[in-house]
Amino acid sequence: MTEQLDCALDLMRRLPPQHVEENLVSLVEIAPHLTEELLSSIDQPLKAQKCGQTGKQYLVCDYNRDGDSYRSPWSNEYDPPLEDGNVPSVRVRELEMMANDAFNTYRDLYFEGGVSSVYLWDLDDGFAGAILIKKVNDSAKLMKGAWDSIHVVEVCEKSRLAQYKLTSTVMLYTITTREDLGTMNLSGNMTRQEEKDLPITDPFSHVANIGRMVEEMEIKMRNSLQEVYFGKTKDVVNELRSAGSLDESRQQAAIQRELFSKLSSRNS
Repeated sequence: MTEQLDCALDLMRRLPPQHVEENLVSLVEIAPHLTEELLSSIDQPLKAQKCGQTGKQYLVCDYNRDGDSYRSPWSNEYDPPLEDGNVPSVRVRELEMMANDAFNTYRDLYFEGGVSSVYLWDLDDGFAGAILIKKVNDSAKLMKGAWDSIHVVEVCEKSRLAQYKLTSTVMLYTITTREDLGTMNLSGNMTRQEEKDLPITDPFSHVANIGRMVEEMEIKMRNSLQEVYFGKTKDVVNELRSAGSLDESRQQAAIQRELFSKLSSRNS
């Protein structure tokens, strides 16, 4: 069973993230005995809905779900209404509201749009939370794409220090369509982890500490995606396919050979 689960997870990592839901359903149909493990292990693209009380959008996922209802981070109410739904304690709820305001500003500065949501819940020796950000670009006819980032943090409080365990997952896809070059679909996902012990001067220091960790992690992951995934793909495509005509390529190669020959004869 462990080997089957590892193979299923490895397969999902290699499939386009924009089709995660369809592929997950197919896997569950093939291996129904792995349903619980697959649903808990595979991150799915985030979805947004509107808060009935505030009119603001928020992201829905397993971290704010109770049964068939989802809790809004803005109103702290479930939709559809749920009388005995799980909610954070008063202290953690105050941190949650501050974190939502902080990451809403972060999202606006870095992504210039999209939706963000922060959900916190109580633990015996601290608390845990999920920071979610989604940005979709479907305004351009020739280019579409989406960025989903899911940051799960566990905080263990130790007097004047707190231990932060951060697990970050980014799902990204971009689709470009041009008549002369055709359609190109570049997509993938990445997961990284980090642990830090940081000082806390007051209960609200957690928001600043988590914010810095998430910001640094997203910068690292964004650079990795750009250099490793996009950069390598660009090199491969340039080796396999040229946007110019064959005559132009031959003419450029002839000019290079002529210049090299003249430079060689001058140096000799």
